[in-house]
Amino acid sequence: MHITPEYCRMMARYNRWQNTGLRKITETMEPEALDRDHGAFFGSIRATLNHLLWADRLWMHRIAGMTDPGLGIAQSIESTGSIAEWATERFRLDGRIVVWADDLRAVDLAGEVRFTSRSLGGEVSRPIQPLIVHIFNHQTHHRGQVHAMLTAEGISPPPTDLLYMPAGG
Repeated sequence: MHITPEYCRMMARYNRWQNTGLRKITETMEPEALDRDHGAFFGSIRATLNHLLWADRLWMHRIAGMTDPGLGIAQSIESTGSIAEWATERFRLDGRIVVWADDLRAVDLAGEVRFTSRSLGGEVSRPIQPLIVHIFNHQTHHRGQVHAMLTAEGISPPPTDLLYMPAGG
């Protein structure tokens, strides 16, 4: 596998663009709609968005030295108490991810990352490039679930195709 800093920059901007669209939609929604169980893996829109925020914090802690969210996966769905708090934290984290990607050099994408995994029960080491691909893939996966839940609520989410991303993301 071979990814480049340019790939990371594009995906960081895509992530920010997609989350900006979700922030604009969810900030206008009623709490009942955000917390309605749609049968998705984490149940509701808010729980899924919280899980994704938590996971991005955890992975950025592992690969970029950002603050550890300090929660396990079971608590991830309550990592923020309201959609307004989620939107603020999401905005901040997306900016940090873009800055991380902007500062990457090819040498930063070589080698392995050592981290403690609660789910794997200890210290593990993995090549950094597949981990970075996983981070962006995980984001897309769960945003897809959120899009399905928004559609079930009668809301048309913004386009997700990379083709439509504005210049600069």
